[in-house]
Amino acid sequence: MKIAVIDGQGGGIGRAVVDRLRDTLGEDVYIIALGTNALATAAMLKAGANEGATGENAIVVNVEKVDIIVGSVAILAVNAMTGELTQQMAAAIGKSEAKKILIPLNKCNIVLAGVENKPLPHYIDDVIQYIASIRDDYRK
Repeated sequence: MKIAVIDGQGGGIGRAVVDRLRDTLGEDVYIIALGTNALATAAMLKAGANEGATGENAIVVNVEKVDIIVGSVAILAVNAMTGELTQQMAAAIGKSEAKKILIPLNKCNIVLAGVENKPLPHYIDDVIQYIASIRDDYRK
C-alpha cells in the first residue's frame, strides 16, 4: 500500500501522521512525504517516510501513483496553507483516483458540519485506525 502524506508550513501534522503510520503499520506501508515546502518534507522524512519530494510538480505527479492520500482538508483548497497550496496541487489531489483520508481541521474558512470538534491527535488516531482497517484490501 502506497500512502502519500501531504503537508506544508512546518510539516507538524504530516510528521505526526507519518510517525503514527510507521509505529502502527511498520513496513506494511510505503510512505511518500509530499511537502509544499522543503521544511515540511524534511519533517516527514525524519518521522520515517520512505521517500520525499517537495513542491507543486512533485505533488501533481505523485498523487497519481499512490493508493491513499492523507492530509488536512485544506489540501483541497486553493491557496491554503498560507498560500502554499496552488490551484494545480488542489486540482491534482481532487482528481486523483487515490482514496483521500482528510483530517477535518476547521481552517481556511472550511467548516465540516456534523464533524465532532476534537484535538488533532484524536483525528490522527482516526486516520491510522481507518488505514489499518483497509490495509488487507491493498495486499491483494
